[in-house]
Amino acid sequence: MKILIKNGYVLDPETKREGKYDVLVEEQRIIKVSESIDEVAERVIDATGCYVMPGFIDLHVHLRDPGLEYKETLKTGGMAGARGGVTTLCAMPNTKPVIDNGEKVADVHQRAKEDSPVHVIQIGAITVGQQGEVLADIKGMAKAGCHAISEDGKSVMNSSLYRKAMKIAKDSGVSIFAHCEDITMVEGGVMHADEKAKQLGLKGITNAVEDVIVARDILLAKETGVRLHLCHCSTEDSVKLVEAAKKEGL
Repeated sequence: MKILIKNGYVLDPETKREGKYDVLVEEQRIIKVSESIDEVAERVIDATGCYVMPGFIDLHVHLRDPGLEYKETLKTGGMAGARGGVTTLCAMPNTKPVIDNGEKVADVHQRAKEDSPVHVIQIGAITVGQQGEVLADIKGMAKAGCHAISEDGKSVMNSSLYRKAMKIAKDSGVSIFAHCEDITMVEGGVMHADEKAKQLGLKGITNAVEDVIVARDILLAKETGVRLHLCHCSTEDSVKLVEAAKKEGL
């Protein structure tokens, strides 16, 4: 089947092409991009006033499937992604049960093929049950098509265990997605430690809670060679640390 997309404004980062072009697709492959295409196609889409781009990849979503489907499912999350031009979703492992072995990753991937209109990549947990005590089946999850592992929403506070996970991840070709927060330094805080916290009489959380884990994770990534992605950078110093790491080629 041929699909002809007419009159759209094409943005293609791969070829650096930008402007008004027609796009011809055959059997799910782009076969021609030109300022004007007049070939006969089974379906013609008038993209006047629209952008035509490669599908977006959302690196951090919560599909809550399995176990928490009242919040989200592979189907509803996939439909939302498709509506926004997102064609690949990377799903965090904080489901019920936690995704911490190859069988669970394979199950999600198989059900996603049946239920989701977009591609789903399941991210695995770093530790069993995200409890921070025993390493998850990192090699098995990698073999099942898991591209990254994460404790999502918390940090692995045992640095020795975390380093072991990073070494296995590096050998298995998967990345580390890190939520950087030293839970021992939160000390009952409920919001950012600033003047507003003082006005409200609420316990604050200082920037150092994030910064010390960002620094630790970067240093461990440097030692192990694993690819590190920081899910949230919300402080000035964490941005500086990432900038310095990139300049060093990490």
